[in-house]
Amino acid sequence: MADPTPVIDDLRAESDQLDLLVAELSPGRWALPTPAPGWTVAHQIAHLAWTDRSALLAVTDGDGFRTLVEKALAAPDSFVDEGAEEGAALPPDDLLATWRTGRTALAEALRDAPPGARFPWYGPPMSAASMATARLMETWAHALDVADALGVVRPPTDRLRHVARLGVRTRDFAFGVHGLTPPADEFRVELTAPSGELWTYGPEHAAQRVTGPALDFCLLVTQRAHRRDLALTAVGPDADRWLGIAQAFAGPPGTGRPPKEAGR
Repeated sequence: MADPTPVIDDLRAESDQLDLLVAELSPGRWALPTPAPGWTVAHQIAHLAWTDRSALLAVTDGDGFRTLVEKALAAPDSFVDEGAEEGAALPPDDLLATWRTGRTALAEALRDAPPGARFPWYGPPMSAASMATARLMETWAHALDVADALGVVRPPTDRLRHVARLGVRTRDFAFGVHGLTPPADEFRVELTAPSGELWTYGPEHAAQRVTGPALDFCLLVTQRAHRRDLALTAVGPDADRWLGIAQAFAGPPGTGRPPKEAGR
């Protein structure tokens, strides 16, 4: 049974780092476009606030969360965008306060969750540690979009270990969401952390292998960069196919980002 405390602590640190980017922005800069089509900086923060609120419902109010899922099923193509639009329409100070309040409440609820508890989600039920990991992954990914809009470079940290592990664990989900049968054999994944440490997953002598920088792998599985622009190597046809469809987030297949030369 995984202790959720380390990942909850890292989620807080990741959120605080993003908070520093937006806390002093003028209203005009909240309206800057980000790499996500149609989404401004305000949309990115509003989406995080909306998803934190959904996660808090999942942890504290199962019936309330099921109602939310029913709404999502009724409008699968617009539900997420509508939540972001609603929040982005708030005055920046109100949006920032909403996000701060929601993420704090979620962290407290996850810390107080009974050991072994599992909570409903848009995919399989999640433990407190898994829920915090998913929130950290999204916070990191959307922070990249905000930083891009602001012209800021965010140095990677070893908090990426949570994103990398989630990316490895969602391998079969990525195949399934594309209508493909997941490979029967485990893969070997070897990633170099920002600190220089080597993170490894899967059998040492597996035939199918993925190697490269942990940052690049995390950019790939969150679909924040095109595979062509990343220093990842795949050995074996199944591993190669995975790198073309990988996604660590729930929902239908993402469209990803175009390669850099295509975006010029």
